[in-house]
Amino acid sequence: MHYTSEQPTYALLDLFAGCGGLTAGFVSVRDLPARFSPEAAVELDPDAAATYAANFGPHVHHCAIEDWLGTDIPQVDVVIGGPPCQGFSWLGKRQPADPRNKLWRYYAEVVAAARPTYFVIENVIPFLRSDQFHDLVHATRPGGPLEGYVIDESSGVARAIDFGAAQDRRRAVVIGRRHDAPPVDLEPWQSPSRTVREAIGHLPSDVSTIELPRRTAAIEVANGSIVAPGVYTTRELHVSRRYEAISLARIAAIPPGGDRDAIPEHLLPRCWKRHTGGHRDVMGRLWWDKPSVTIRTEFWKPEKGRYLHPTANRALTHAEAALLQGFPEDYRWCGSKISIGRQIGNAVPVPLAQAIARAILTALVDGDIEPRRTQ
Repeated sequence: MHYTSEQPTYALLDLFAGCGGLTAGFVSVRDLPARFSPEAAVELDPDAAATYAANFGPHVHHCAIEDWLGTDIPQVDVVIGGPPCQGFSWLGKRQPADPRNKLWRYYAEVVAAARPTYFVIENVIPFLRSDQFHDLVHATRPGGPLEGYVIDESSGVARAIDFGAAQDRRRAVVIGRRHDAPPVDLEPWQSPSRTVREAIGHLPSDVSTIELPRRTAAIEVANGSIVAPGVYTTRELHVSRRYEAISLARIAAIPPGGDRDAIPEHLLPRCWKRHTGGHRDVMGRLWWDKPSVTIRTEFWKPEKGRYLHPTANRALTHAEAALLQGFPEDYRWCGSKISIGRQIGNAVPVPLAQAIARAILTALVDGDIEPRRTQ
């Protein structure tokens, strides 16, 4: 590269940005001879948009992406985003006609307008087998709205634990690139998987606080301001919930790695006595020396999965879930406990995002591709 001044900076646009998991991973790459700078973002949920703005600045547009289309969309180097995926998810009804399944089309329209060198779509694995993915590939053909792009061969299923996360989360990662841009080398690391102990073992296991501190903040965004509870650091999210005595007795009966099968019959609710099948992770306890299961949006409810602390008789706190997702302890959050829990569970694990960013940034640098702002 032929740069004569400061470190080259590639402009980043985050769509369906949520609380900023993808952006957090992209901006965290600092050991290469270039970096990413978030220039714009779009997020509909007000609390998530406030969280994003509290961490990365007021360039996030709090609106629906279809309302943002037609505005002055910036020319950027990379577009990233995770369109809502409930219509594809194995946990949902998997309805092909779910209107959320068509949100990727708005994403594609933004890519066509922003003309980045690379774009990234993160989604659930069934997206790769959907009609929508087929349509995305078709859009890159001659005459299509994404003509001039190709879906990179590195696209496919990525396991977060293969890229430094302390969480066994599997996601579809689709990387598109201009025909003249170098391929992306997204290869898993060769190091051992990170464990729950490494991610959260330093936090106190005894947690008596139930509620978040009461405060609100007015957070500036690109199209106004949002008043939301907060701002809280990740460490401040180390709060538990109120448990009934019967719930505590059930939890106490479950050993590390155990699940509801370890609960004595006299403590079982009537519905569990009648139904012995179902998901085996229900009321499951995590292991210290293994990665966690996928952190979903209701991780603070033991009945929703393997979310019990390895040794304490409680479910994960919001701080622990955020750390298992790879967010730093000084990350800033806005919203209620339920809202922040949803933001954490919906986020892309930061280490996975960082690995994607590193692979794309390496391709940009090795390909001698100048940032758009210098062209």
